[in-house]
Amino acid sequence: MNGKTRLVAIAGAAVLAAGGAGVAVAAQASTPQTSFHMLRSATAVGANCLRGAEADVTIKSQGPEEVMTVKAERLPRNTDFDLFVIQVPNAPFGMSWYQGDLQTDGHGRAEGRFIGRFSIETFSVAPGTAPAPVVHHSPIPDASSNPATAPVHQYHLGLWFNSPADAVAAGCPGTVTPFNGDHSAGVQALSTRQFRDDHGPLHRIRP
Repeated sequence: MNGKTRLVAIAGAAVLAAGGAGVAVAAQASTPQTSFHMLRSATAVGANCLRGAEADVTIKSQGPEEVMTVKAERLPRNTDFDLFVIQVPNAPFGMSWYQGDLQTDGHGRAEGRFIGRFSIETFSVAPGTAPAPVVHHSPIPDASSNPATAPVHQYHLGLWFNSPADAVAAGCPGTVTPFNGDHSAGVQALSTRQFRDDHGPLHRIRP
């Protein structure tokens, strides 16, 4: 290799190295804000209920936590709902945790603002089995201990009727589910089912 060729090769290698570093930096860049929709759940679609219902969700990272705003519309009027962060959007839902409540007004609209960890770092973990308090015995009893599990990420959202009677009044099934404070909720009303099971929208936020 002559001197000129050697210089060209070194320059090319430098460009490739810089390009590779740029890709690495881009892949790790922070994403402080995202917006997406919640749609009628698979249950609601199957039962042909809650037609037109949806929610707009905006998440803004504040660094150590995120602020999530949920604005729902065209839901049943003056009705309570329960919001959960869930592993997958459809049954069996996987690991789920209770985030808060939404209550619609006389026009079927509701808005909630929640502060927590709603990002690529959202997860549950149980390094081992331990006793758990049994507070509720019916209709769906509490477990008296937890299963051990490695870190499990939850990147989806689901909204449930707080009452099976409210679900029936809206034309949805009257199934009892554990998705409220005393485990006597109705069926899922809205979810992020348009996203892949393993790639829910909370994954977008990188603090």
